[in-house]
Amino acid sequence: MGAETENAVGQCGGMPTYETMPFHLETERLVLRPWAESDADGLRALLAERGNGTPTVEHVRAGIAKRLTETAATGIALLPVQRRDEGDFIGYCGLVVGRCTLEEPEIAYELFQRAHGRGYATEAAGAVLAAAAATGRRRLWSTVGTWNTPSLRVLEKLGFERDRVSTEDSGEVAWLTRPLP
Repeated sequence: MGAETENAVGQCGGMPTYETMPFHLETERLVLRPWAESDADGLRALLAERGNGTPTVEHVRAGIAKRLTETAATGIALLPVQRRDEGDFIGYCGLVVGRCTLEEPEIAYELFQRAHGRGYATEAAGAVLAAAAATGRRRLWSTVGTWNTPSLRVLEKLGFERDRVSTEDSGEVAWLTRPLP
């Protein structure tokens, strides 16, 4: 077995091992970086935009701590997104296990409504796709409510194709997939 094959197979009974995802990504207009406690207020405001109330600062800080622990354990991350020139937090984008697996994670993103329609989600998700490919993964998933036309358009631009639709308590969910180079 060559060194390359041995590295890909790993030591878990044939389960492949993956490189750690880069946790600092930059695009022409955006910076994606690890979470900091100072992101709590921005994340709290973003979560409030969902219309389900505003979580407490303590709840959001605990969520950030949990994300950082998950990142250390999995080697994949959901990262805060900020505009490069303005330096402001506009949302998050990254990889999560979500409804899928660590071998084939989901790409996830959410931006403030004020940041919609400017191509930021497509730009951030494109950087995350490249980072996912660099880990050695072969495929990504995304799950999106079928009502969420803007998110479905972002995924289509990035080459995701619909796999199936499921019905959940929240409504119909489209499952999309994309092979990685």
